[in-house]
Amino acid sequence: MKWLPILLLLFLGGAQAEEVSFKHNGVTLRANLEKTGDWPKGPVVLMTHGTLAHNRMEIISTLQELFKENGISSLAINLSLGVQNRESTMYDCATPHSHKHSDAVGEISAWVEWLRFEGVENIVPLGHSRGGNQTAWFVAEQSEPVIRKVILIAPQVWSADYSAKDYEKRYGKPLAAVLDKANTLVKAGKGQQLMEPTDFLYCKDTSVTAEAFSSYYQPDERLDTPFLVEKINQPVLLFIGSEDQVVKGLQEKLQGRTGAGNLSIEVIEGADHFFRDLYAEDLVERAVEFIQE
Repeated sequence: MKWLPILLLLFLGGAQAEEVSFKHNGVTLRANLEKTGDWPKGPVVLMTHGTLAHNRMEIISTLQELFKENGISSLAINLSLGVQNRESTMYDCATPHSHKHSDAVGEISAWVEWLRFEGVENIVPLGHSRGGNQTAWFVAEQSEPVIRKVILIAPQVWSADYSAKDYEKRYGKPLAAVLDKANTLVKAGKGQQLMEPTDFLYCKDTSVTAEAFSSYYQPDERLDTPFLVEKINQPVLLFIGSEDQVVKGLQEKLQGRTGAGNLSIEVIEGADHFFRDLYAEDLVERAVEFIQE
C-alpha cells in the first residue's frame, strides 16, 4: 500500500500530538497520535472507540493522556463510518448510514499497516464498547506478529434474543420485520438502497442502506465478544465496570471462557461504562502493568 500521510503537529506543554490521515479504500481516515520517547520502538496502544462515537471522546482522550504520562505512545483512530475525513464528533443521525459493523475491522487493519510502515514493531490494540468487539474481531481473524497483547474495555456482548428485545424496547416495534426487509433487499442485489425512515442503532427515523442495517443486526456470533476471545492467541486483558448499564451480562457470559488460557478479567468496582475520573486511572495503571509484563 502506498502511504501518503498528512501530519498536523500540535505542541502542548512540550508534548507532541500529531493528527495523522491517509486514504483507505477511497476514504480519508484520521487518527490522533500521541508520541513518547520510545516512539516508534513501542509499545504503541492502538485505540478504537464505540458506536457512532469518535476518537476525541472523553474516555479515549483521557486514556491517551494517561498512557502518555506513563511513557506509552498511542494512536486513537477515528472510524470513518463511511464519511470522508470524518470529524471527531458524534455521528450526525441526519447523515445517511452506509457503514457496516465489519468496516471497522478493515480500518483497524489499515492502521496496523500504517504503524508498521512507521517502524512500530509492538502494537497493543485496545477497544472500548463496540470498538472492543471490532478490535477482538480483527485480532481473532488476523495473524499479525506485531500484535503482542490486547486490551478490551467493556466490549460488546450480543445475542439474537437480546438484540430483538433491545430494539423493540428502544423503538416500540419488532426488529424482525425491518431486518427481513433489509435482508430481502440485499439478496435482490439492492444492498445499497436506502431504507427511510428507519430506526437504526441510536438514530430514530434515519436513512440507512439495507446492507448496513443487516450488518449490525443480522445474527452473527462474531458480534459477541466472549465468542471471539476464545479465538485470540495473544494475552488479553478485559475490563468490566461493576456499574456498567450499557454492556450487561458480560461477566456472566465470560464464565468458563479462558481464551487460549491467556484471558485476564479485571472488574473495576464502581466504574460505569465510561470509566470516568479515578476509574480511568485505575484502568490505565493495570493496563500498563499488563503491557510491561
